[in-house]
Amino acid sequence: MNGDNGTSTQSPQLRALLFTDLCDSLILVERIGDSAAAELFQQHDRLVLGLQQQWRGQQIDRSDGLFLLFERAIDGLGFALDYQRGLQQIGKERGIELRARAGLHVGEVLTWENSVEAVKVGAKSVEVEGLAKPMAARLMKLARPGQTLLSSVAESLTRRTTAELGERGERLLWKSHGRWRFKGIPTPQEVFEAGEPGFAPLRMPRGTDKARRDLPLWRRPAALAAEVAVMAMLVVGGWALLRPDPAIAFAERDWVVLADVDNRSGDPLFDDSLQRALLISLEQSRYVNVLSEGKIQESRDLQRVPNERGLDRKLAGDVALREGARMVLAPSIARLHGRYVVAVDLLDPASQAVVRTYRAESKDPDGVVNAVDDVVARLRAGLGETVASVQQSMPLPQASTGDLQALKSFALAESALGRRRFSEAAKLYEAALDADPDFAMAHMGLAKLQVRLERRTEAQPHLQRALALNERLPHRERLYLKAWSTELSPGGWPLDDWRVLADIYPDSFAGLSNASWYLLMDNRFTEAERYARAAAVPQDVMRAYPTAHLGLIQLGTNRFDEALRSFQVAEQLTGRNASDGRVDALIALRRYKEAQTLMGELPKGRDELQNLMNVRARILLAADQDDCTGMNAALSSEDPPTESIDFRTQALLMRATVETACDRHDSNLLPDIAAQLTPLLANTNDPNIRDRVMRLLSLVYLAQRQGNHVLADRLLSENSALLTTQAVPLVTKWRTVVLAMQELGRNKPQKAEALIRPLLDGTEPVQARVVFRDVQRQLGNAQEFQEQNEWLFDHRGRAFAETSIIQLMQPLNVHDSLADAALRPQ
Repeated sequence: MNGDNGTSTQSPQLRALLFTDLCDSLILVERIGDSAAAELFQQHDRLVLGLQQQWRGQQIDRSDGLFLLFERAIDGLGFALDYQRGLQQIGKERGIELRARAGLHVGEVLTWENSVEAVKVGAKSVEVEGLAKPMAARLMKLARPGQTLLSSVAESLTRRTTAELGERGERLLWKSHGRWRFKGIPTPQEVFEAGEPGFAPLRMPRGTDKARRDLPLWRRPAALAAEVAVMAMLVVGGWALLRPDPAIAFAERDWVVLADVDNRSGDPLFDDSLQRALLISLEQSRYVNVLSEGKIQESRDLQRVPNERGLDRKLAGDVALREGARMVLAPSIARLHGRYVVAVDLLDPASQAVVRTYRAESKDPDGVVNAVDDVVARLRAGLGETVASVQQSMPLPQASTGDLQALKSFALAESALGRRRFSEAAKLYEAALDADPDFAMAHMGLAKLQVRLERRTEAQPHLQRALALNERLPHRERLYLKAWSTELSPGGWPLDDWRVLADIYPDSFAGLSNASWYLLMDNRFTEAERYARAAAVPQDVMRAYPTAHLGLIQLGTNRFDEALRSFQVAEQLTGRNASDGRVDALIALRRYKEAQTLMGELPKGRDELQNLMNVRARILLAADQDDCTGMNAALSSEDPPTESIDFRTQALLMRATVETACDRHDSNLLPDIAAQLTPLLANTNDPNIRDRVMRLLSLVYLAQRQGNHVLADRLLSENSALLTTQAVPLVTKWRTVVLAMQELGRNKPQKAEALIRPLLDGTEPVQARVVFRDVQRQLGNAQEFQEQNEWLFDHRGRAFAETSIIQLMQPLNVHDSLADAALRPQ
């Protein structure tokens, strides 16, 4: 810098930098004389000016050589090739040899314009600075006369666009001269040569004081003794220390952003299909994580980027920087010399520089899917993934489909689903299956769509077909399908399936979030927290859910202030002003006025479940203050659900819970609930059977608490077979609770104790402790009675956080925790 206050660019810009040097120019002047040299240089300058205009170059500096900037690397190469050809022609005309050395590099530079006053006193009109500048200059210094050298970045950008050079591009010669170390550049750089036949020397450059070859150890005899010692130390250190560094600074489980495919093939078949093929292939990796489409859309929305704009390289880089992704993958497909060339450039998000390029070719469109497999396999290895891990991946035609039309329809279906255009998505999934009836991922997608639309009957054939085609799915999707099918099966408990998915693929947010939820339902708070925290990360577009899980976990472990913060974060992520979880935390903190105010901001509408949760929150507020009038008032604040029989029975059970807590019994309410619930239990294949069985157990328990043992015993007897065949842990625990209550009702506290004591392992329902306390009361064990009373007092948060039976028992939990609080020692 010269200290002039000219006009500067606001940020670094990615440019192609070309340095040239006219070889032996001083000797040439001495040889032909000043007058001839002046004419020669005038002709030279006309050549440069014409080429500069032709190739859109900006001349920054010149003396015996040139320094030019180009927007595109291919323009810089075109200038260099024509410059070498033009010099040779001028030399022939004058009977002399004219040759130049050239160096081309691509990187970020800062540019600024000097003021008019500074230019008048000798300053250049434009200044350029940046690490890319000395790199390009040192490439030029390294070149032999007539040689054009390129950095690996410049080579990858120019080589894939040589079609723009016309026939010359097809004849162009390329040669790698290996890795070189340049002074001031921290890592070795691969150097390439490009040139036309008859012009390019295609010889190894000679080292300079600022550039030397990065030779292997056996090529350095002077340092052999020291190197042998180092090698011995490395051997002692083990294989881990000998493992070569990845091609770029990339660590296991780092994130990448997949940019849109640059389709230069002229075939629209590749517009969406190639993108999906790359995504499916990449997602088989347990080493590389691809930022989801939903997360990318979230980032675009925050940056207010119009949806019409594709995810080009620049935007992908912006998203990567915002979301902490390490690299951008910029794929392309072109047709060169009658072949399809699939390429993926690795881009540094900050500089937009191409770090490395991987490419593969196919003779015809049908082979492009295999070319994608080849490119992705080498890319993964280049990022540092082990060869064994890469080889475990399923070939893409087997993992998805070899039919590009099916793949394109599937890609469009997934996109339509993400935009909630369900009818369009269904037709596109069906089109994919028309093209390939054995496309397992399309069957799976259509099944999930039908479930989302509450069409479970229509979903079943596609779910079963996807399960039958299990071997046609990538490993991760296979695990997801297994967990999801267990989730939808009657009485299914998919915790182990979700945990397997989460443990094998630690960045599978579906596995992590669902594992945390099922552990939370089972009161396994410590285990649940690990999974919830792993899922509640910025890369998960659905992180509001595991964040809310985390709030419940913190609430259940008496970390009330932490729970408040987690619920607030979840609200911000969903755009809500309030949540019933934060209301619960405020009640647990006994900040009743704040809880009351926040309840006024809870979302309302036609969502029956949300309205039930709002009523539950109002009941809890009154229950924690031992206010039965307030609990009953909360029940009458909302109209009972009418559309869903399941929600209707849930609302009636909530009323029965309040009556039980307040010791006010409507003799007709429990039989009425039994009459509505019992027919629902007949269809054991209904996906809602698990929740219905839990409602049955809660009904039995409430009947026992109200002294209606005749109804409770009848319900247990009539549904004995159904209850004993349920493998769900929650059902097993609650069945034990009601059986213990049954023995208490028969005045057999010893048998009740024998049933309930083994249940007390820290994951038991709160009501199991209430029952055990009553057992000790009947047995006359004052000390153990007091211990249970203290347990309920010390686990106050658990009373609010228990999620089983859709949080039905929470008001009773809170009431029972308060009932004998006065007995706690002062």
